[in-house]
Amino acid sequence: MARRRLQVFYEGRVQGVGFRYTARRTAAGFEVTGIIRNLADGRVELIAEGEREELIEFQQAIRDAGLSAHIRNEKENWTDTKDEFKGFEIVG
Repeated sequence: MARRRLQVFYEGRVQGVGFRYTARRTAAGFEVTGIIRNLADGRVELIAEGEREELIEFQQAIRDAGLSAHIRNEKENWTDTKDEFKGFEIVG
């Protein structure tokens, strides 16, 4: 299967609640690489690469890790992978 790139913008009360750290910890259980960061407008941006089904399961696992209560909206974009990540990191 082809690898894909998933970009998600999370809106809601997603900063100051451990969102990035929970997502990074969750990523350890999946075959994904990428980054997660806070944005100046209060959103959190996730960029992850991996097999499409793995990314879908990872995205659901983030919600299931107790973060769904903080998410008001998710905007996702699927594109071709750029193979630029070595692991999964918090970058901002």
